[in-house]
Amino acid sequence: MTAHKAQALPSIPRTETPLLKLLWRVYGYLRPYWKQTLIAYASLFAILGLNTMIPQFLGWIIDTGVKGNQPQVLTWSVLVLLGLTVLKGVLNYYQGTMSEVASQNVAFDLRNEIQKKLTSLSFSFHDQSEAGELLSRAVQDVERIRFLTGRATVRILEGALLLVVTAIVMLVMDYRLALLVLATMPLLVYRALYFGSRFRPLSQLVQKQLAVLTTAVEQNLRGTREVKAYVQEDAEIERFGRENARWFDLSARSAQMQAVNLPLLFLIANLGYVAIILYGGRQVVQGQITIGEIIAFITYVGQLIEPVRRLGMIIPAVAIAGSAAERIFDILDTVSEVRDEPGAVSIGQIQGRVEFEHVSFSYGRKKVLNDINFRVEAGQTIALLGSTGSGKSTIISLVPRFYDPSEGRVLVDGTDVRKVTLHSLRSQIGIVMQDTTLFAGTIRENITFGNEQASEEEIIRAARAAQAHEFIIQSAQGYDTRVGERGVTLSGGQRQRLAIARALLMDPRILILDDATASVDAETEHLIQLAFQNLVRGRTTFVIAHRLSTVRNADQIIVMDKGRIQAMGTHETLLTSSRLYVEIYNRQLKRQETTA
Repeated sequence: MTAHKAQALPSIPRTETPLLKLLWRVYGYLRPYWKQTLIAYASLFAILGLNTMIPQFLGWIIDTGVKGNQPQVLTWSVLVLLGLTVLKGVLNYYQGTMSEVASQNVAFDLRNEIQKKLTSLSFSFHDQSEAGELLSRAVQDVERIRFLTGRATVRILEGALLLVVTAIVMLVMDYRLALLVLATMPLLVYRALYFGSRFRPLSQLVQKQLAVLTTAVEQNLRGTREVKAYVQEDAEIERFGRENARWFDLSARSAQMQAVNLPLLFLIANLGYVAIILYGGRQVVQGQITIGEIIAFITYVGQLIEPVRRLGMIIPAVAIAGSAAERIFDILDTVSEVRDEPGAVSIGQIQGRVEFEHVSFSYGRKKVLNDINFRVEAGQTIALLGSTGSGKSTIISLVPRFYDPSEGRVLVDGTDVRKVTLHSLRSQIGIVMQDTTLFAGTIRENITFGNEQASEEEIIRAARAAQAHEFIIQSAQGYDTRVGERGVTLSGGQRQRLAIARALLMDPRILILDDATASVDAETEHLIQLAFQNLVRGRTTFVIAHRLSTVRNADQIIVMDKGRIQAMGTHETLLTSSRLYVEIYNRQLKRQETTA
């Protein structure tokens, strides 16, 4: 397999965006859900009012009902206190529910945006991206944003407001005692902010390493056959173990930072109790304040401890969410290299004439195609021959605009493909490659992937033309048989015939084919060739040729070498005019003629 490295996506621009700017953009996703957000924060302010009032009421109960020896006051005041507690519980319910609904909607929107973006980004992006890294951003990072826009922000605002309001009330009650208690607050806030600033870069490393682990698992699951075939189980286990150990070390450092921070926050907060007992107790003895006021002070400090504890936990979450937001917006802000140009129009129903005019193409600094010129009339079949890396696959990738040429133009029916919409172009191009991709679903769902509105009669007709109907009806549930992820429950020949049926159902005007059948038996090869004949009839076809019959039947053969067209013509003319074609013929194709 591959050595798994912790790295950012090469094609995604990495920028150090200020945390406040990231958070402002994140909170913008709450705008469509302002009603739920308004209810949540209205409940928060009501709870804040109750938290301010209840300690005062409790102190009054102690001084009037208990110390004043008035049982009737004690009775009804306790009932009122119970009612306030129930009301606080109801408000907490609405606060938690509404904030969670709003944040879940934010996550829903973000996942949809990421999926839409990843689907629309060009092949050059996906060529350089790791699936596990993208999966980590779409799932784990979005979940962190959900937490930030929901409970995390509510808790931070609750703690901050409670701290300010409580401080004001305590100062009004007894400013000297309040100053002693509140003297610890600046230290508390400083410690929380200091922890967050140190924890954010570490959280980024943890997230990146988790993405590396996700990629490692995904690659091993996808390549499990190769791992076993090459007896690389131990090597892959060792590679994964190294990356897992790195993630463990980073997570352990993260846990250690939090383990030191939380007790320290508690220690600072509890110094307030010490101040109340030492100084407040003397004031009670001297008659300067009442026991009820001391109880109120203790209750206020008790109310502060829980928000402080949450602050110590949530500030790291904000730091993590900031890192997550940066990673998500890196994807959303990526501009696709291949996209609809301004003013692009629908190409309409095409005939299938294709022209390459002085086309060159480079992958980075490596030039893959150099000054390619040819013309294909509608309905013709073009066979592409050449060694690996000669540029055959790149040529067929330029027709549906999987990539754009570095120089020159690709035209369909005389129109530059960059001037038409991608959907109108690609919806009329069918592609059947040797490494056929099927999805984890039913056979019917895979055949109708490009035409979900097709009727049952059309599906069966396409399957028959693709020589697939017989093996389909012999399957356990016919067209409703599930094929497993990537079609692993089917043979290579069966997968390719399903791909042909899929292309037939699209009824495209241009076809792109890889007709390699070296990995299938003779009977399956014959069936695939019959299916190919049905598929190419009346359509402009580009074939990466591996068979003599394909070459003989082609209207034109293009011989590629090192990114250039070395020869063009029919089979008979090239045998007499192209030394390279004769070499390819003798090396790859002649034995098929002898066998036949």
